[in-house]
Amino acid sequence: MARIAGSSGPRTEEAIRRAGLNLIATHGYAAMSLRQLAAEVGIQQGSLYNYFRNKQEFLFDLIRGHMLDLHAALDAALLAEGSGEERLTRFTEFHVAYHVERPQEVFICYSELRSLEPDNLAAVVAMRRDYERKLGDILDHGCATGEFRLADTRMATLAILAMLSGICTWYKPGGRLSTTALQEIFTGMVLALARGGEPAAAAVAPRRRGALRAGAA
Repeated sequence: MARIAGSSGPRTEEAIRRAGLNLIATHGYAAMSLRQLAAEVGIQQGSLYNYFRNKQEFLFDLIRGHMLDLHAALDAALLAEGSGEERLTRFTEFHVAYHVERPQEVFICYSELRSLEPDNLAAVVAMRRDYERKLGDILDHGCATGEFRLADTRMATLAILAMLSGICTWYKPGGRLSTTALQEIFTGMVLALARGGEPAAAAVAPRRRGALRAGAA
């Protein structure tokens, strides 16, 4: 990659982040070298240290930045008031759209937790638990009002997040399902789980089991 003309400051930092995300998502954190990262951006390896002290700090900054963005976007999307069903619908729609739009960040946030040093891992785990708590609060509220029937809202929280977050591992943009279609399908499944009933009929026509590849052409 050619060197960025007049590269400096925020512009170079953003280029480093984009290149790092792509390299880690493609090759993994352990396989990515700082020399490789610098070459991808078009700067000297030593220039990287103007932006972070070492490779571990770079990974932590990527994951922490993702979690901060995730929390801020969720807080902006959630309803301050409303029924449990309305708030759970808003949460599900947000989570699906965010994970479709930012698959690399989401993938790295899950796959590279193992690569974080203990203090960094503890900080990220705390942020993940805060995110889980926001969904748990919605489920608790719905149970308290009688809208939801859940024997264990903690288990339901983890099950819902596992189902929704898995989207980034198989969804392919440009396939037969749009983001809106995904939101409708997953909202139906999540509400059915919360209500303790059967899911509503999917808006997308069913296909044979072997032929169903959501997001695929």
